[in-house]
Amino acid sequence: MENKPELVQKLESKYMKTYEITDLKDMLYKATEKFSKKPAFKVKDENGKIKEISYEKFRNDVEALGTAMIKSGLKGKKIAVIGKNSYQWSLAYMASVIVGVVVPLDKELHIDDIVNFLNVSECEAVFGDSKYINAIKANIDKVNNKDILLIEMEKTENSLETLIKTGNELILKEDTNFKDIKINPDEMRILLFTSGTTGNSKAVCLSHKNICENIRSVAGIVKVSPKTKVLSILPIHHTYECTLGYLLVIYSGGCIAHCEGLRYILQNMQEYKPTLILCVPLLLDNMYKKIMKTLRSSLPEKYFNKGKHIIDAIPFFLRGIVKGKIKKTFGGKLNTFIVGAAAMNPEVSYSIDKFGMRVLQGYGLTECSPLVAGNNDFYKRHDSVGLPIPNVEYKIANPNSEGVGEIIVKGPNVMLGYYKNEEATKEAIKDGWFYTGDLGRIDENGYLYITGRSKSVIVTTNGKNIYPEELEYYLNEEDAIAEAIVLGVEDKKSNDTIVKAKIFPNIEAIKDMLKVEMPTKEQIMDVITKCIQKINSKIPNYKHIKGFKIVDKELEKTTTQKIKRYGSNTKLDE
Repeated sequence: MENKPELVQKLESKYMKTYEITDLKDMLYKATEKFSKKPAFKVKDENGKIKEISYEKFRNDVEALGTAMIKSGLKGKKIAVIGKNSYQWSLAYMASVIVGVVVPLDKELHIDDIVNFLNVSECEAVFGDSKYINAIKANIDKVNNKDILLIEMEKTENSLETLIKTGNELILKEDTNFKDIKINPDEMRILLFTSGTTGNSKAVCLSHKNICENIRSVAGIVKVSPKTKVLSILPIHHTYECTLGYLLVIYSGGCIAHCEGLRYILQNMQEYKPTLILCVPLLLDNMYKKIMKTLRSSLPEKYFNKGKHIIDAIPFFLRGIVKGKIKKTFGGKLNTFIVGAAAMNPEVSYSIDKFGMRVLQGYGLTECSPLVAGNNDFYKRHDSVGLPIPNVEYKIANPNSEGVGEIIVKGPNVMLGYYKNEEATKEAIKDGWFYTGDLGRIDENGYLYITGRSKSVIVTTNGKNIYPEELEYYLNEEDAIAEAIVLGVEDKKSNDTIVKAKIFPNIEAIKDMLKVEMPTKEQIMDVITKCIQKINSKIPNYKHIKGFKIVDKELEKTTTQKIKRYGSNTKLDE
């Protein structure tokens, strides 16, 4: 940032000490040296019993797997990894990124997309859960490389475990091919197909340096230590979870457990007692609603009408008890949520903080490995995505009169480019600055505020800009609304673009409001209409929501739980 604000300079003076790593292989060996016998992972065995996997065991497994992969001719080749969050996924990723080029794939993809991405990336091998390996086998006629090596991550004949066994045998015969690998930290070793809410996927090229710089930057402003226990919930193929919820934790000597699925989150929290969780705002919103519902059913109504936060409204001697009970619901040790991928409601962030668990909101993109800005151990605001992380700059390109413009980023975390797409790379990276396509503003202290996606801005015929995210924020604040997306629609009568919304109602909340067992369609329509009228009364006329459609199922989302801006969500007449 040019002319760095005083607060950013103060933050720089507080950066925590980190240790140097040149690449992820270097990180693996240094972390093992530091934390050898400490648990790197907690996993369940076939009987559901939790066991620990030490740093030493993890490194040995990576060495063995990597050695067998080299023997199979995979050195320098592209290797896909697809499956649920697991120790096996983590192992396959680490071996692949050291031996060749790792291609993490979204397990929610349709098989046609999986095949397409295997073809585009020219993969020579796939590590996958049986389900995905079987699907690829059934569609092998569509795969360009008929000799692609398919390795199941579960225990089967041609499996990851078999390769580890082979690798250990080779190491006993003094095979040092894996240990001898030298990595160029600046070359492409990670190829990621973005799952964003806009347009077609592009393949992002990242290097070891990109990821390692991001790990060290975050470690400088958020303390992750050998005492940190993470429950990995978000899809691990995504850079956000992979860099911060996996690699950063290994760098710091922490311990990782993998969530067995969204329905098991609370159960897994009780079992693994995490101290840190990476999540999206939707998860926190749901947790907050459950907490408030429980508090309302157990505390007198008088405490909710004092114009204060509930924790400040209840008697002093009850505060610790209430906070303790809330924390116990999440395993008893949870103290930090790192939140990203979508806009966070400041009220929810503030409330979770009041309950004794801090919320650190950040901003990043796959192209930035991923973090750009974040609230941290030293400074934070509930209504901002934070300050620049160490060694990263951001500024606003072509700001309007309100200071809003496109966010551009510079730093060692910025991608090498888009795979085999020189035109898109030149469009995205100019004079060393990455143009994010996101709109935002920066305040006098250097805090970054996201106002929307430049591609999603609704522009009226008289040049007024309407940011859908602003109106969606108001809509999502209403208890009667579970989810909403705001769209610009051409109006033939006025020859102008007007605002409409697609709304998935919160039936449980409407039941409570109306004191009925099940509201009728008319009643739901009436409640939502009143919500829209209330919102319209607070905003300028040109931003008014002029129409809406109520849907009976959740809006389509990406695997990181962002509501898709394109596709079925945009069809108001379905």
